[in-house]
Formats: sequence, C-alpha cells, structure tokens
Amino acid sequence: MPTPRLTGLGVGVFASLLMVLLGGLVSLMPGGAPAFYGIGFVLAAMAAAVWVRPAELFAAPIAAPIAYTIGLFFAGGTGDGFGGVLQNVFTGLALHAVWLYAGTVAAALIALVRKAALLVEARRTRRHAETS
Repeated sequence: MPTPRLTGLGVGVFASLLMVLLGGLVSLMPGGAPAFYGIGFVLAAMAAAVWVRPAELFAAPIAAPIAYTIGLFFAGGTGDGFGGVLQNVFTGLALHAVWLYAGTVAAALIALVRKAALLVEARRTRRHAETS
C-alpha cells in the first residue's frame, strides 16, 4: 500500500481533478458512457481513501461525492446554456446514483478499515510499552 500523504483538501482536489478529466473523456465518447464514468469514480474514491493521511481519514468519503458532482459538469454535455448544464448534472445524479453510492461506500469502508488498523496498532504499541 502506498504511503498516505494527501491532506483532506489534497484528497478533494485529487479526486475532483480525476473526475474532471474522466468527465472530459466521457463527454467525447458516443452515448456518454455512464458506466465508464461510474467505474472511474469508484476507483478514484478508493484511491482517495487509500492516499489520505491517517489524521484526516474522514475527508475521503466526504470528498468523493463532491468530486463526482464536479465531474458531471464536464461529462453531462453542454446543454442549453447554464440551465441546461445544471439539468444535465441533476439528471446524471438522479439516474446514476448507484455509482455515487458505491464509490462513497467504498471510500467509507476503506477509511473505517484503515482507522481500525490504526487503533489496533496503537493498542498493541501501548501494551508493549506497558509490559517492557
């Protein structure tokens, strides 16, 4: 596992940039390819949860849905002005919510497992220090 280095803000920026790039790619594909966008989001959310610093594990499940929404501004198409773009974003959020939930749950589970591992390691270190 790579060493966690990103701050909470860094995870949000990282995930958002990945989703903007992915949204741009999806907008170039015929038919929009919502499954491609969704799978990319799940992977980006998981990467964010793995690379966030231990002190800021809560940030990954929070940043994931924000990044998904930001990416939809680029994946949804041009629409008819600003209202059309917003309509495309909200339609994408409604129709493809399963990907949003899957990525957010995956990020939350990874963060919980990492937190549990940190607590076990701290308990082990404390017990070792007490017995020495």
